Amino acid sequence: WNYNAGAVQGWFGIEAIVQEEPFNTGAMFLTEGVTPIPFLAKGYEWVDDGYGLVIPLIEGAKWSDGVEFTSEDIMFLWEDNIMDPNVSTWTNASFWTIEGQPVKLEALDKYTVKFTLPVPYPTKFLYNLTNLIFSPGPAHVLKPFHPKYGGKDYQSYRDALPPNKLPVVTMGPWVPVEYKTDEFLVMRRNPYYYKVDSNGCQLPYLDEVQFTYSKTGATRTLNTLAGTADHSNVENIETFDETVRQAQNPNATFRVEWGPETLGFDIQFNQSKNLGVESDRDRAIRDLLRNVDFRKAIAYAIDREGLSRSLTNGPFFRPWAGAIFPGSAYFDRSSVVYYPYSPESAAILLEGLGLKDTNGDGIREFTEGPLAGQDLIIGLEVGEDNTAGASLGQAIVNFLQDVGIKVNFRTLAGTAMDANDRSGTWEMRITRPGQAWATPNVRCKDIAPVRTDFGWHRVAEGTLDADEYAAFEQRAMEISNEFCLATDFDTEFALMSELNKLYTENVYNLGLIVGRYGLMLNKNFKNVPIGTPAFLYQWDANNYLMEQIWLEPEHRTDQGQVEIYPETVPYHEGCTYEIDGKVCLLKPGQ
Repeated sequence: WNYNAGAVQGWFGIEAIVQEEPFNTGAMFLTEGVTPIPFLAKGYEWVDDGYGLVIPLIEGAKWSDGVEFTSEDIMFLWEDNIMDPNVSTWTNASFWTIEGQPVKLEALDKYTVKFTLPVPYPTKFLYNLTNLIFSPGPAHVLKPFHPKYGGKDYQSYRDALPPNKLPVVTMGPWVPVEYKTDEFLVMRRNPYYYKVDSNGCQLPYLDEVQFTYSKTGATRTLNTLAGTADHSNVENIETFDETVRQAQNPNATFRVEWGPETLGFDIQFNQSKNLGVESDRDRAIRDLLRNVDFRKAIAYAIDREGLSRSLTNGPFFRPWAGAIFPGSAYFDRSSVVYYPYSPESAAILLEGLGLKDTNGDGIREFTEGPLAGQDLIIGLEVGEDNTAGASLGQAIVNFLQDVGIKVNFRTLAGTAMDANDRSGTWEMRITRPGQAWATPNVRCKDIAPVRTDFGWHRVAEGTLDADEYAAFEQRAMEISNEFCLATDFDTEFALMSELNKLYTENVYNLGLIVGRYGLMLNKNFKNVPIGTPAFLYQWDANNYLMEQIWLEPEHRTDQGQVEIYPETVPYHEGCTYEIDGKVCLLKPGQ
């Protein structure tokens, strides 16, 4: 549960519940001017001619254990996590720069923090103070585990709050109180939750939330179709046909909100020059991945039209070049450079790189360098929860085999993918790109390698070579910096058009197919606006306010919903759940 140190809680709403942030950006689609919504912050004020940003925090709010939330929690996140290179947070110090100059943060008092900025009025900076990127954990709980304050070491700090360390101390609406590995997670309402509705009634409206384990997102969707779950993202390709069919039934227990074309699948190429390179083979493969002609050959080798038609019965997907999603407000069709299916063109490019089938076995070999005479074999990986990516991977193995490239394809657990990413020990991977390619205006630091932990071009701290970045990447970094400071849409759009052309022309990431996410919810849920996207500024559960969901009395149990621990609230002091598994809950008056 130590999300300060980058720990993952399981997604699909768990993070959204447990983590609170100064500003919510998911529900901004409901606001005028795409304005961040204050949560732990009361608002913001530009000072010092725009070089300062003062954030007043809510006063008197408490963590779920009754300890007050203050600026100490914010400063602990900043000083001892984000700015500590030994802690693997969601961002690092390189993220918190503007035009290469560092941003500074100080606490003015118990309820106020101030950012000092290197340029005036960088309005997009506010979008950084949100979920995952800037969600403060409880300093009073975590500090004793941090090496700076007497903790054993950094690994022990990261692991300080294991899954069974319950109940979790949170500022969120519900508190995790019971967890059974690979079975379920139960949350009960937070008695100290700081939000109230317009009538002064404390939120959340629902007393209990239950998560049931499923190995894949497809299972989650099938459970929602059957009425045994209340929420899913329709993102697993194998569920699309059945979802659309059942949604037409007037007796369906769910509704689906289809979003814009932002459900993309791509191949990313490891672009780091040296990170993860440990052998002659690593060096040769990395040099290929950094060569634009090789990436173009991969693009030519894959029949993306065929892929888009083969995965579903309906017109749900179409080919995609990569970079900006077609569903983005910043997408410019005229900026796209697309390399169509042409195995002949792929062969010409591979021959030009000295990759030839010299022994007639159908696999190309290196013809020069330390790998001369050895087969061209490249690794391709995908996360185990990306079932559509796994299907795509099998097809890609065959397409590349047809042009003489042998692919070692494997499916990995998310933790293994993360470890490979940080160490640079991967070659190609199939992913679903994130919000930066749908709403770059709120993720402007994620669209180019201006940070050392950028997507597929990660650089080890202090190891930057003069030729680390290609010329088009250097221009992309300039575009990113300009875009972050731009304040009018026309300028932003022109910059993104240029970026999209650079990336698609150079096959920076190879788009495969693109479609639409669906947000699937219990049709009786109230207070979830029509048109709420599953994926836009944030992921699903951050795009609506879960604490405001309620059900009419006749719908509270009509799908078999039963509270496991009715009329109870969690307590923390004296809880022994980690030792004996006893759930720490109290009845009113206890």
